[in-house]
Amino acid sequence: MSPQVTSPEQKLQALGIKLSDVRPAAGNYISHRIVGNLIFTSGQGVDNYHGKLGKDLTLEDGYQASRQSVINLVSVLKAELGELDKVKKIVKILGFVNSTEDFTGQPKVMNGASDLLVEVFGERGKHARSAVGMAQLPNNTAVEIEMIVEIEE
Repeated sequence: MSPQVTSPEQKLQALGIKLSDVRPAAGNYISHRIVGNLIFTSGQGVDNYHGKLGKDLTLEDGYQASRQSVINLVSVLKAELGELDKVKKIVKILGFVNSTEDFTGQPKVMNGASDLLVEVFGERGKHARSAVGMAQLPNNTAVEIEMIVEIEE
């Protein structure tokens, strides 16, 4: 019998996901700000998916890009908190999708991020969400996501 997977770190490991170092800011800002028991993250894009959904990238590419963006966000949480068990709940994510004018699959793209948060955090990972299409994103990245997280005090 295999040991029960309970912590977010164990769930990440079981999914074969390795968190990375926090990406350096590209300007005069920080990766996150703690206010009370909330963490507000800066947006995190992705390095390996570039272009517009509906032209250069498929819906599946977008789904995977949003998963990678949320992995970058979880890396920020891990660096700040040390242990992901300190996450009380994911409150909200806001996803920006670099897409053509006629692309309407932004919510399906963002399902990649939402699905992963629930896989890793269970009920604590369920969140409010907005998914919006953008004419362009920095460095032509496919997806950028920001997050609000409630943490244990």
